[in-house]
Amino acid sequence: MKGSILEFNIGSKAGIISDKDGCHYSFNTAQWMDKSSPRVGSDVSFILESGKVDKIKMTTKGKSKKIWAVLLSFFFGAVGAHKFYLGYYKQGLCMLVLFVFGYVFLGLPSMVIAVIAMVEFVIYVCKSDVDFERDYVLENRPWF
Repeated sequence: MKGSILEFNIGSKAGIISDKDGCHYSFNTAQWMDKSSPRVGSDVSFILESGKVDKIKMTTKGKSKKIWAVLLSFFFGAVGAHKFYLGYYKQGLCMLVLFVFGYVFLGLPSMVIAVIAMVEFVIYVCKSDVDFERDYVLENRPWF
């Protein structure tokens, strides 16, 4: 089933999920299967067994940024365009500066940055939309 988290209390490690029909189900972190902690408003998928929620996982929220991140990392990755697009401005600026200075000083830093961009391109392509959204959008994971 699909739904969203209405409430979550960190102290008691319990919360309430609403499914698409408006039914409410209580849950605790023992049923939570994701690496990140539950957040109010997050879209989730879950299994309902005997009226109880089990195996809750976070799903993507809205349109995935994966396609544009993949394209930007392939064509403009060396200058950090994909980092800026995903909202990692410090990392994007770092890649841009290292690329420009590397271009001026014998090209070695630029080549390293280009290799990093290609590695990130391959990682982005290999991840599913849900994993990409969770890792790079929801959990704010700036590198690899």
